[in-house]
Amino acid sequence: MLVVGYISLEEQVNKDFGLARRKALLRRMGARLRRAASSDRLLCFDEVRTILGAMGRLYRGRRTVPLGKIAGSVGRCSDFDRAFLPARASVGTRWKSVDRAFHRGEELPPVSLYKIDDSYFVLDGNHRVSVARYHGIERIDADVTEFHAPRGNPSPLEPTRPRTIA
Repeated sequence: MLVVGYISLEEQVNKDFGLARRKALLRRMGARLRRAASSDRLLCFDEVRTILGAMGRLYRGRRTVPLGKIAGSVGRCSDFDRAFLPARASVGTRWKSVDRAFHRGEELPPVSLYKIDDSYFVLDGNHRVSVARYHGIERIDADVTEFHAPRGNPSPLEPTRPRTIA
């Protein structure tokens, strides 16, 4: 008996990763055409922390965090793009493993996030965030540690607004 539209879990996982990589490639090409290659780059926590002068971390506990508020990574900035799509083929094995667990409905451990202002950075769980965003999930459970950023420094977390010349 032939079942139309059915594929095995492994085929689905391979298809998901291939599509996620193609989307990342198209985003990167679009950014280059707009001459805004840096706009597609995932923010790096250490760079943002230095710019903002953030310090003094405080563990805030387990929270449910909107995935759209996750702006960057602590150590995997070049592995994913700004949309948390896989930017490198080398993340494939782990990404597919998390995607496989997602399709099976397995419960995954919470991610670990650092928070500065209203944005979050992934300390542990980059692949879980990537797979969740790929599948359109809106929120994720996370252990959150917050850093205090003094006011007054220009934030790289918000888009810059063009200045008007009088």
